[in-house]
Amino acid sequence: MTCTALVGGFLLGFLDFVWIKFVPFPFAALGNSSAVWAVAAFVFGYWARSGLSRSGWLRAGLGAATLLVVAVPSYYLAAVWIQHDDWASIWAPSSWLWMCFGVVAGAVFGVAGVWARGTGWRQAVGVALPGAVLLAEAITLLRRIGDPDYGTQTLWPAVIETLLGLLVVTLLTRGGRRRLTAVVLALPLALLGWAALALAPLGGVNQ
Repeated sequence: MTCTALVGGFLLGFLDFVWIKFVPFPFAALGNSSAVWAVAAFVFGYWARSGLSRSGWLRAGLGAATLLVVAVPSYYLAAVWIQHDDWASIWAPSSWLWMCFGVVAGAVFGVAGVWARGTGWRQAVGVALPGAVLLAEAITLLRRIGDPDYGTQTLWPAVIETLLGLLVVTLLTRGGRRRLTAVVLALPLALLGWAALALAPLGGVNQ
Protein backbone atom coordinates (compact mmCIF):
# COMPACT_ATOMS: atom_id res chain seq x y z
CA MET A 1 0.00 0.00 0.00
CA THR A 2 2.88 2.38 0.78
CA CYS A 3 4.40 1.91 -2.66
CA THR A 4 1.00 2.51 -4.27
CA ALA A 5 0.56 5.70 -2.24
CA LEU A 6 3.99 6.99 -3.24
CA VAL A 7 3.55 6.24 -6.94
CA GLY A 8 -0.04 7.44 -6.91
CA GLY A 9 0.95 10.67 -5.16
CA PHE A 10 3.65 11.39 -7.70
CA LEU A 11 1.24 10.77 -10.58
CA LEU A 12 -1.52 12.83 -8.94
CA GLY A 13 0.66 15.89 -8.48
CA PHE A 14 2.46 15.70 -11.83
CA LEU A 15 -0.61 14.93 -13.94
CA ASP A 16 -2.62 17.53 -12.05
CA PHE A 17 -0.24 20.25 -13.24
CA VAL A 18 -0.32 18.85 -16.78
CA TRP A 19 -4.14 18.98 -16.63
CA ILE A 20 -4.11 22.63 -15.54
CA LYS A 21 -1.55 23.53 -18.20
CA PHE A 22 -3.12 21.90 -21.23
CA VAL A 23 -6.86 21.32 -20.61
CA PRO A 24 -9.08 24.27 -21.63
CA PHE A 25 -11.11 26.33 -19.16
CA PRO A 26 -13.38 25.68 -17.27
CA PHE A 27 -12.35 22.03 -16.92
CA ALA A 28 -8.75 23.01 -16.26
CA ALA A 29 -9.95 24.55 -12.99
CA LEU A 30 -10.58 21.05 -11.63
CA GLY A 31 -6.83 20.55 -11.51
CA ASN A 32 -6.56 23.53 -9.18
CA SER A 33 -9.17 22.13 -6.81
CA SER A 34 -8.36 20.97 -3.29
CA ALA A 35 -11.73 19.15 -3.26
CA VAL A 36 -10.65 17.00 -6.21
CA TRP A 37 -7.52 16.03 -4.29
CA ALA A 38 -9.69 15.14 -1.28
CA VAL A 39 -11.78 12.91 -3.55
CA ALA A 40 -8.54 11.27 -4.74
CA ALA A 41 -7.76 10.45 -1.09
CA PHE A 42 -11.27 8.99 -0.74
CA VAL A 43 -10.76 6.85 -3.84
CA PHE A 44 -7.50 5.55 -2.37
CA GLY A 45 -9.24 4.57 0.88
CA TYR A 46 -12.15 3.03 -1.01
CA TRP A 47 -9.78 1.07 -3.26
CA ALA A 48 -7.45 -0.03 -0.47
CA ARG A 49 -9.96 -2.52 1.01
CA SER A 50 -8.09 -2.26 4.29
CA GLY A 51 -10.93 -3.77 6.26
CA LEU A 52 -13.43 -2.10 8.54
CA SER A 53 -11.40 -2.46 11.74
CA ARG A 54 -9.62 0.48 13.34
CA SER A 55 -6.31 -0.84 12.04
CA GLY A 56 -7.82 -0.84 8.54
CA TRP A 57 -8.91 2.77 9.00
CA LEU A 58 -5.39 3.66 10.14
CA ARG A 59 -3.74 2.06 7.11
CA ALA A 60 -6.15 3.74 4.71
CA GLY A 61 -5.77 7.13 6.40
CA LEU A 62 -1.98 6.95 6.45
CA GLY A 63 -1.85 5.78 2.84
CA ALA A 64 -4.17 8.52 1.64
CA ALA A 65 -2.24 11.15 3.61
CA THR A 66 0.99 9.92 2.02
CA LEU A 67 -0.67 10.16 -1.39
CA LEU A 68 -1.56 13.83 -0.91
CA VAL A 69 1.71 14.81 0.77
CA VAL A 70 3.79 13.34 -2.07
CA ALA A 71 1.50 14.97 -4.65
CA VAL A 72 2.44 18.48 -3.49
CA PRO A 73 6.19 18.45 -4.35
CA SER A 74 5.37 16.39 -7.45
CA TYR A 75 3.05 19.18 -8.61
CA TYR A 76 5.74 21.83 -8.17
CA LEU A 77 8.32 19.55 -9.80
CA ALA A 78 6.08 19.37 -12.85
CA ALA A 79 5.89 23.17 -12.84
CA VAL A 80 9.69 23.33 -12.80
CA TRP A 81 10.09 20.88 -15.68
CA ILE A 82 7.23 22.11 -17.87
CA GLN A 83 7.22 25.87 -17.42
CA HIS A 84 10.62 26.38 -15.81
CA ASP A 85 9.43 27.62 -12.42
CA ASP A 86 11.96 28.24 -9.68
CA TRP A 87 13.18 25.04 -7.98
CA ALA A 88 12.68 26.82 -4.64
CA SER A 89 8.90 26.52 -5.11
CA ILE A 90 9.16 22.82 -4.23
CA TRP A 91 10.18 23.57 -0.63
CA ALA A 92 8.58 27.02 -0.24
CA PRO A 93 6.52 27.68 2.95
CA SER A 94 3.28 27.44 0.95
CA SER A 95 4.28 23.94 -0.21
CA TRP A 96 4.80 22.82 3.38
CA LEU A 97 1.44 24.29 4.33
CA TRP A 98 -0.30 22.37 1.54
CA MET A 99 1.44 19.19 2.71
CA CYS A 100 0.05 19.78 6.20
CA PHE A 101 -3.41 20.12 4.67
CA GLY A 102 -2.70 16.89 2.80
CA VAL A 103 -2.09 15.03 6.06
CA VAL A 104 -5.45 16.16 7.47
CA ALA A 105 -7.46 15.69 4.27
CA GLY A 106 -5.82 12.35 3.54
CA ALA A 107 -6.61 10.99 6.98
CA VAL A 108 -10.25 12.14 6.87
CA PHE A 109 -11.08 11.11 3.33
CA GLY A 110 -8.98 7.96 3.35
CA VAL A 111 -10.98 6.71 6.32
CA ALA A 112 -14.19 7.87 4.64
CA GLY A 113 -13.34 5.63 1.69
CA VAL A 114 -13.21 2.65 4.03
CA TRP A 115 -16.42 3.67 5.77
CA ALA A 116 -18.22 3.87 2.41
CA ARG A 117 -17.80 0.10 2.11
CA GLY A 118 -19.29 -0.53 5.55
CA THR A 119 -22.79 -0.35 6.95
CA GLY A 120 -24.90 1.92 9.13
CA TRP A 121 -24.14 5.54 9.87
CA ARG A 122 -20.46 5.21 8.94
CA GLN A 123 -21.38 4.11 5.44
CA ALA A 124 -23.80 7.04 5.11
CA VAL A 125 -21.14 9.54 6.18
CA GLY A 126 -18.45 7.89 4.07
CA VAL A 127 -20.60 8.00 0.95
CA ALA A 128 -21.66 11.61 1.55
CA LEU A 129 -18.22 13.11 2.24
CA PRO A 130 -16.69 13.14 -1.28
CA GLY A 131 -19.81 14.80 -2.67
CA ALA A 132 -19.91 17.19 0.27
CA VAL A 133 -16.37 18.46 -0.25
CA LEU A 134 -17.08 19.18 -3.92
CA LEU A 135 -20.27 21.02 -2.99
CA ALA A 136 -18.39 22.96 -0.30
CA GLU A 137 -15.84 24.15 -2.81
CA ALA A 138 -18.63 25.02 -5.24
CA ILE A 139 -20.13 27.30 -2.57
CA THR A 140 -16.74 28.97 -2.12
CA LEU A 141 -16.48 29.56 -5.86
CA LEU A 142 -20.02 30.92 -6.14
CA ARG A 143 -19.34 33.40 -3.36
CA ARG A 144 -16.39 34.73 -5.36
CA ILE A 145 -18.54 35.76 -8.32
CA GLY A 146 -18.39 39.52 -8.63
CA ASP A 147 -15.16 39.79 -6.66
CA PRO A 148 -12.82 42.07 -8.67
CA ASP A 149 -10.08 39.44 -8.40
CA TYR A 150 -12.26 36.73 -9.99
CA GLY A 151 -15.12 38.34 -11.92
CA THR A 152 -17.38 35.59 -13.26
CA GLN A 153 -14.64 33.06 -14.02
CA THR A 154 -15.58 30.92 -11.01
CA LEU A 155 -19.17 30.33 -12.17
CA TRP A 156 -18.57 27.40 -14.51
CA PRO A 157 -16.09 25.64 -12.21
CA ALA A 158 -18.73 25.91 -9.46
CA VAL A 159 -21.39 24.39 -11.72
CA ILE A 160 -19.07 21.55 -12.73
CA GLU A 161 -18.12 20.76 -9.12
CA THR A 162 -21.78 20.81 -8.05
CA LEU A 163 -22.67 18.30 -10.74
CA LEU A 164 -19.66 16.15 -9.89
CA GLY A 165 -20.60 16.19 -6.21
CA LEU A 166 -24.09 14.92 -6.95
CA LEU A 167 -22.72 12.38 -9.45
CA VAL A 168 -20.22 10.95 -6.96
CA VAL A 169 -22.91 10.43 -4.32
CA THR A 170 -25.19 8.83 -6.90
CA LEU A 171 -22.51 6.42 -8.13
CA LEU A 172 -21.57 5.33 -4.63
CA THR A 173 -25.09 4.38 -3.57
CA ARG A 174 -27.75 1.99 -4.73
CA GLY A 175 -31.47 2.48 -4.37
CA GLY A 176 -33.48 5.69 -4.35
CA ARG A 177 -33.78 5.91 -0.56
CA ARG A 178 -30.04 5.51 0.06
CA ARG A 179 -29.19 8.04 -2.61
CA LEU A 180 -31.62 10.56 -1.18
CA THR A 181 -30.21 10.00 2.31
CA ALA A 182 -26.66 10.49 1.05
CA VAL A 183 -27.56 13.70 -0.79
CA VAL A 184 -29.44 15.10 2.21
CA LEU A 185 -26.50 14.27 4.49
CA ALA A 186 -24.02 15.78 2.03
CA LEU A 187 -25.68 19.21 2.27
CA PRO A 188 -24.95 19.99 5.96
CA LEU A 189 -21.52 18.38 5.57
CA ALA A 190 -20.93 20.71 2.62
CA LEU A 191 -21.75 23.72 4.78
CA LEU A 192 -19.29 22.52 7.42
CA GLY A 193 -16.72 21.97 4.70
CA TRP A 194 -17.31 25.45 3.29
CA ALA A 195 -16.75 26.95 6.74
CA ALA A 196 -13.50 24.96 7.06
CA LEU A 197 -12.33 26.16 3.62
CA ALA A 198 -13.17 29.75 4.56
CA LEU A 199 -11.01 29.47 7.68
CA ALA A 200 -8.08 27.82 5.88
CA PRO A 201 -5.02 30.10 5.56
CA LEU A 202 -4.86 29.66 1.78
CA GLY A 203 -8.60 29.69 1.28
CA GLY A 204 -8.69 25.98 0.48
CA VAL A 205 -8.92 26.48 -3.29
CA ASN A 206 -6.72 28.32 -5.76
CA GLN A 207 -9.09 29.23 -8.59
